Amino acid sequence: MSDETQAPPSGLHVVVTGATGNVGTAVVRALGEQPTVSSVLGMARRETRWTAPKTRFDAVDVTTGDLDTTMRGADALIHLAWLFHPTHKPEKTWENNVLGTIRTLTAAAAARVPVIVVASSVGAYSPGPEDRHAVDESWPTHGWPGAAYPREKAYLERWLDVFEHEHPHTRVVRLRPGFIFQHGSASAQRRIFGGPFVPGSLVRAIPVVPAMPGLSMQVVHADDVADAYVRAALRPVSGAFNIAAEPPVDAHMLADLLGARVVPVRSGLVRSAAALAWHTHLAPAEPGLFDTVLRLPLMDCTRARSELGWSPVHAPTEVLREFVDGLRSGAGLPTPPLAPDSVRGRVREVATGVGSRP
Repeated sequence: MSDETQAPPSGLHVVVTGATGNVGTAVVRALGEQPTVSSVLGMARRETRWTAPKTRFDAVDVTTGDLDTTMRGADALIHLAWLFHPTHKPEKTWENNVLGTIRTLTAAAAARVPVIVVASSVGAYSPGPEDRHAVDESWPTHGWPGAAYPREKAYLERWLDVFEHEHPHTRVVRLRPGFIFQHGSASAQRRIFGGPFVPGSLVRAIPVVPAMPGLSMQVVHADDVADAYVRAALRPVSGAFNIAAEPPVDAHMLADLLGARVVPVRSGLVRSAAALAWHTHLAPAEPGLFDTVLRLPLMDCTRARSELGWSPVHAPTEVLREFVDGLRSGAGLPTPPLAPDSVRGRVREVATGVGSRP
């Protein structure tokens, strides 16, 4: 981080929810490297054997746990806790993601935590403009109503508007990153989106990559996102920030990476296949997520560069190459959400209903 802005005082205590997930592990690592941070409390639903410098982990569920105690004495809260599953029971994800967030931020406000950084997403944005020009943080955040993930992110954007108005002395920051990958998240993301019947070795032999109108996305490495979270927590900024690397990933970039051929495909066929797989419990990702991805805007990250002093270290091709390598090797980390690929784990995925349980 640059020294353009006066550094905050030393001895900061930071609470991180969702600390054992894809972004959480990277954020905890990044905080441990900051000389102004003396301690980190990492919160997660399940216990972990993973360790990190300056960090103590507590198994605390944001929907039921004692959040008043965990927030006491915090100088900043970075709220990352989020469930993608069970997609077949959206009331469960709503309870954790929406009600859990409200409960967490309310406890932080009661404990007078002065800084709150919240994980929003590109998924919170309304469908992008037809000319595909990149949008800044003023683009509407009403999401896409056909999937739980964008509905929940959009609802929380509205709730945060009210929260900020009611707590003017709390500095609130919202980060809206693109698709976040790292080597150690590969198996977890295969479980979340592909399910137990997708072999990681499949990426070794993909002959074609489908090309569909509107299908391009912005990716970013988990370590680069973590850097943005740390900057948002430590610098005197507020409001929303788009976080993504350039250029966007399209079918041609992905085909070059995999040594595959680009083939035009009608989006309706892919959507129908995704719906069939979800309804028959062959894949955990609900078809509404596919609809969401086709409508996402491209993001302009100028504000992150100018006010956070942030820029990504990892290029999109590097991010994808690292992730694909992780898929091929069944990579993971020693936390429950990021457990490496295994036969036992895949059996459990099938036994728990493929998208029917957290």
